[in-house]
Parts: sequence; structure tokens; C-alpha cells
Amino acid sequence: MNERIKEFEKQCWSHYIDGALIDGHLHFDTQKFNTLIIQDCIRTLRSNGYDDAAKCLQDIHFGMDYPV
Repeated sequence: MNERIKEFEKQCWSHYIDGALIDGHLHFDTQKFNTLIIQDCIRTLRSNGYDDAAKCLQDIHFGMDYPV
């Protein structure tokens, strides 16, 4: 598995769901995982000169006013 994906996965495990402590169990936040991947894709597109594609991806997934 890509090392970057593994790092995203590590960031998504928590003992909390919506700010509430879970009874000793870890929870994987799929929404956060998806967001991290999309944000990374947007940054990669921008760093390679694909600003229009990055803007389109950002608008589709996060809305027009979401800074990445």
C-alpha cells in the first residue's frame, strides 16, 4: 500500500465519533479518510500545473468556497 495512504489511515482512527468518546473502541472515520485523499489529489494536481482540474475536483467534492 502506498505510504501516503497508510499515513492517512493512521490519522483516521479515533476513540471519538462526532466528538463523543466511544466506550474503549477505536472508530475509523471514513469521511475524514476520503477528505484527506481528495485534498491530496487536489494538491498533486496543483503542484503539477493542473489548476483547472484541481479547481473542478475541489468544487465537486467540497463546494466552491472550500480552500484546500
